[in-house]
Amino acid sequence: MSRRAARRLAAAASAPSPSTPPPARLLDLPTDLLARVVSRCDFPVDNARVAAVSHLFHASLAKEGIRLWAQERGFELPAQPEGETCAVRWLCYSALLREANPPARAAAGESHSVFIDGVGRLSSCGSGAVYPGLLGHGEGVTRVNTPTRLPLLGERAVSVSAGSAHSLSLTAGGAAWSWGIGGGYLGHGDEQNQWQPKEVEAFAGRRVVAVSAGSDHSLALTTDGRVWSWGYGRDGRLGHGDEQRQLLPKRVEAFAGQRVIVVTAGAYHSLALTADGSVWSWGEGASGKLGHGDQQRQLLPKKVEAFAGQRVVAVSAGTYHSLAITADSAVWSWGEGNSGQLGHGDQQRQLLPKKIEAFAGQRVVTVSAGVYHSLAIAADGAVWSWGEGSYGRLGHGNEQRQLPPKKIEAFIGQHVVAVSAGAYHSLAITADGAVFTWGEGEDGCLGHGEDLSNQLLPKKVEAWAEELRRE
Repeated sequence: MSRRAARRLAAAASAPSPSTPPPARLLDLPTDLLARVVSRCDFPVDNARVAAVSHLFHASLAKEGIRLWAQERGFELPAQPEGETCAVRWLCYSALLREANPPARAAAGESHSVFIDGVGRLSSCGSGAVYPGLLGHGEGVTRVNTPTRLPLLGERAVSVSAGSAHSLSLTAGGAAWSWGIGGGYLGHGDEQNQWQPKEVEAFAGRRVVAVSAGSDHSLALTTDGRVWSWGYGRDGRLGHGDEQRQLLPKRVEAFAGQRVIVVTAGAYHSLALTADGSVWSWGEGASGKLGHGDQQRQLLPKKVEAFAGQRVVAVSAGTYHSLAITADSAVWSWGEGNSGQLGHGDQQRQLLPKKIEAFAGQRVVTVSAGVYHSLAIAADGAVWSWGEGSYGRLGHGNEQRQLPPKKIEAFIGQHVVAVSAGAYHSLAITADGAVFTWGEGEDGCLGHGEDLSNQLLPKKVEAWAEELRRE
């Protein structure tokens, strides 16, 4: 439902009754049916606008409408936190957060990809020749060309994150698992390579709700809103005020008193969202990817003041740049722009977040920042890409650099629900569970079997479709 439609609905509800009552009015409908009508707003904010301008649509009706909107999309909204006085505002914000940051059911790394099927089983494909254990299939397995199931974790996987040299997974029970090269990235208290998924025992007794793998560090978020980090600490990317390596997850104390709701690890920096919609960044500051107006490193999380007065609902940390979505669906980017990955139509570096004007009039719901390119999903399921086009990673049928965002025409007629921008390849999941990959194919990370050619257009992973049929 557009803003105009929402206003018309509100006006109809607020109109004074005529002297002769009509046979039936909108508000004569049963409350549960009326709530369902309101839930048909395409955007939770429209639902809130109806409640704000119509004294007849009371808050409880708006709240129920938003909850129904979320329920129809397969998720429940969290309870209203302490300190938040407006239930409708919180429900709108949390609905947008959930839509913009869905659990990752597939992830593109540097030379591998990881997938979760409909019943929570993990699969991976790609090359682990450079990074031992990257694929998770056991010692000696360094190449898999089609998505192949990993050893069972003991419970259902719900989210994955693929770094350059390691991977993380989250289970339905709130356990974090890791595998790949050692060096402390895995959180097991040592620097040993891990050839198969292994639970991060340091979280025993805690429930993890999000994980994110960077190049050589990892982040996790627990149900109490606390952030944990481990791995390589250079430039402060762990957020502990120093550059020390952490072999075990360590709580980021700088967030004491804050409730963090989203974390994302870039190659050399980290981003987080707090419950009030603020963005925080820390780590390497080169190219301005922290968004503080300079290129200084940050050993501790620091709020990005450029977003003051706005609520951010999604962030994504790439290698040299960062992306964000605000509650009004505007997309922002900052950092290195030498390959056009910022989407501003040029190759300029941005030290502060800058709105991507090409998305004016679009409602963007998800973004993903890679190394030299970026991806976005609009509310209608369309996919947009921009930045470096070599190997076909943008999906436009060529290898040309794309400075402003461009819609991927190959997805016309499809409704894409998730995307992931890797180093040299990309992947997408459609509403029916199909996986499409494109970009560099030499490592087998596209999952197309013996076809190791680069894919200039999104191509359906048939082996994955076969896996789904066998469920």
